[in-house]
Amino acid sequence: MSSVMYESLGAKVAMFNQYANKHQEKQSKNPFSSGLNIEKPKFSKEEYGRPEAGSLSDLRGRKANAHILKEIVELCEIISHEGTPCRDQPDVIGITFGDIFNIYTNISSKCVGLLLRARKQKYLEFEGETLFQRRDDDVPIFLIKPIEEIRKEYNQRLEEIQNDLLNS
Repeated sequence: MSSVMYESLGAKVAMFNQYANKHQEKQSKNPFSSGLNIEKPKFSKEEYGRPEAGSLSDLRGRKANAHILKEIVELCEIISHEGTPCRDQPDVIGITFGDIFNIYTNISSKCVGLLLRARKQKYLEFEGETLFQRRDDDVPIFLIKPIEEIRKEYNQRLEEIQNDLLNS
């Protein structure tokens, strides 16, 4: 049996009081609690709408981000492998939305969302806000960074996320 089971009552009361004080302090800053004289929470631009650093939500978000990065790299690799180099810029690979949609939806149903995220990260370029099956089948998508560079960025970002998770 572990010694934790035989912890003194005083230690348990102290642990409970510490938790209760922490909760009371947090509630005093909660704009939805019934307390009066609530000061408005102050957030920087980077903190706004993000979970508290080191919280379970923060850790889940980091893991999800790592998973999405992996899927973006897979999508870029498919474009690199299945696409065609542009005549005037051979280091830029092109493929139509219809082709990538048909290839990638056999792997995942998140093709359009991943295309948008990859464009936001400046790996891809295409016209329009979003792409729709059938309507945009002929829209060209261009892989504008070499796949080796994308893999390198992915590995660096994955390493940063893993280090953050270990240090949290």
